[in-house]
Amino acid sequence: MNTALLIIDIQNDYFLGGAMELVGALKAAENAQQIIERFRSTGQPLVFIQHIARESQAAFFLADTDGVKIHENVQPAPDETVIVKHYPNSFRETRLLDFLKENEIMDLVICGMMTHMCVDTTTRAAADLGFNCTLIGDACATLDLEYNNRTVASQDVQTAYLSALNGTLARVLTTQEYLHKS
Repeated sequence: MNTALLIIDIQNDYFLGGAMELVGALKAAENAQQIIERFRSTGQPLVFIQHIARESQAAFFLADTDGVKIHENVQPAPDETVIVKHYPNSFRETRLLDFLKENEIMDLVICGMMTHMCVDTTTRAAADLGFNCTLIGDACATLDLEYNNRTVASQDVQTAYLSALNGTLARVLTTQEYLHKS
């Protein structure tokens, strides 16, 4: 059991009616669900990452709200690992690295939200720590961003971040590519 699946921040606030709605969140969660089902069927470990805001001025992922809960499409089973984080990097001040070392995991399959923030930051940290990363690009979601009085469309944000990670820090695949190759 050398491979684990990281499911990063697929939480209610990112979906329709949530405090930080992402473009394509439902489709990304449905794709993540397929990867989760594959991992469960093969008995490989899954690690659900849940972001809970600590800042009083935070706009989303507030403790004790519906928005902070893991989305119903990707609910962890009672015996699966859930790690709470407070920063974009899933390794920062969490037990994630210890869990992976204890379980002798060196290969990570990653999916989640937001591509340009927590997914990117965690993937980069994992690569820096020596993990082999596969990122399921269509099991991730992001949103439109603003810079220099310009709107960058979510699909362009997604493409830019996935292409920057692909090849040097991770192998980026679609859900179907991963399911057919594994």
